[in-house]
Amino acid sequence: MEVYLRGNYPNPFNPSTTIEFGLPEAGSVRLEVYDMQGRLARVLVNRAMEPGNHRVLVSMDGLASGVYVYRLVAGGTALTRTLQLVK
Repeated sequence: MEVYLRGNYPNPFNPSTTIEFGLPEAGSVRLEVYDMQGRLARVLVNRAMEPGNHRVLVSMDGLASGVYVYRLVAGGTALTRTLQLVK
């Protein structure tokens, strides 16, 4: 298994969505959400995690409608996807 990051669901969403990712081995994980100007909007995960499949429920309360980028950094790999918040 390699590090993977799936598309969030539902997408578009309001106000919450789920992000799934997988880790082949234990290690440090950082999952962040950025706006389209590259500003950090949320840090969802910033801790050591065990190997396997993981789901994170994301609440975007307080943020404006729009397209955001989420980024997973784990095991020397960085993966990104987009999500759309519609209010």
